Amino acid sequence: MYGLNVPVPGEVKRVAADLLSRLVAFERVREDHTLLAKRFESVGPAGGERDRQANQELATLRERVRPVLADASAFDARVTGLGCFETPVRGPGPVVYLAVESPDLDRLHRRLVEEFGAVSGLEGEAYTPHVTLARGGAPATARELVDETAIEPVEWTVSELRFFDPRRWETVGRVSLPSGGGQ
Repeated sequence: MYGLNVPVPGEVKRVAADLLSRLVAFERVREDHTLLAKRFESVGPAGGERDRQANQELATLRERVRPVLADASAFDARVTGLGCFETPVRGPGPVVYLAVESPDLDRLHRRLVEEFGAVSGLEGEAYTPHVTLARGGAPATARELVDETAIEPVEWTVSELRFFDPRRWETVGRVSLPSGGGQ
């Protein structure tokens, strides 16, 4: 799957780093922090003909997304605290995350889902904007961390979205969101 991600500012990354010592009880701790706006199905793992197909698919996807976002403008997002998915749809649980509030991100997500469809169980009504911190481990540990940890809110303006290729673990394109205008 490709992702269309919202870059998170350094202040959010610092919040995640400050929590690192409390995340050691989890099986996997994220070092790279992103906020997903939309997932897109892809052709699969890298290699040979798959790479050529993936490159073509990505070029087509980027061209299809641009008109959908043509009137989108920069918007605000806010980290409000910690949350937890005890039994995530994919991968080991629990998942501990920074909860994100952004009505404009929700609208943008819905617009992209209308155009490209939802990834079952992860998007549409199930979409929860968040920045993953860690996964795997004891659900009680995750609940305790969420219940006992206060996070100072972090607000920022989203002025860019990034296409992300998880096969290569890299950004493969960007969409600028101008200030002003409407969504």
